Amino acid sequence: MKITSTAFAANGEMPAAHTCEGHDRAPPLSFSDVPPGAKSLALIVDDPDAPDPAAPKMTWVHWVVYDLPPATAGLLDGGALPPGARDGLNDWKRIGYGAPCPPIGRHRYFFKLYALDTTLSFAHPPTKQQLEQAMRGHVLAHAELVGTYARRGGRR
Repeated sequence: MKITSTAFAANGEMPAAHTCEGHDRAPPLSFSDVPPGAKSLALIVDDPDAPDPAAPKMTWVHWVVYDLPPATAGLLDGGALPPGARDGLNDWKRIGYGAPCPPIGRHRYFFKLYALDTTLSFAHPPTKQQLEQAMRGHVLAHAELVGTYARRGGRR
């Protein structure tokens, strides 16, 4: 399984348009080679370098998506979800994409795609931890794309 973006190369710099210094919109993503038998896809975008890559203290969650149909070829620029897909909660306690806005240094942003052998159901939008717990034992394949970003302006 693969996840790529036309906005940035693997381990490359994310364009400002997809950050807090730009339009705060999700980059376009492409998915391929989803295994047969997948019933849904899940996507987690997080930053393990928070708050400072020289002294990380936490992983900051930028986006949680689940129940993407397995035939989904990707997400368009802006991150609109296809019918049936659901957003979970990011670390701003809101649903949807939260753009990178590192307070200091160059951070890494991991776009992690999972193929699952089931669909998931939650009473409320799940956190990353709740989604990961629900996915245990159901992951058929995993793919990852890493982008980097360092703010050009001062602290926000």
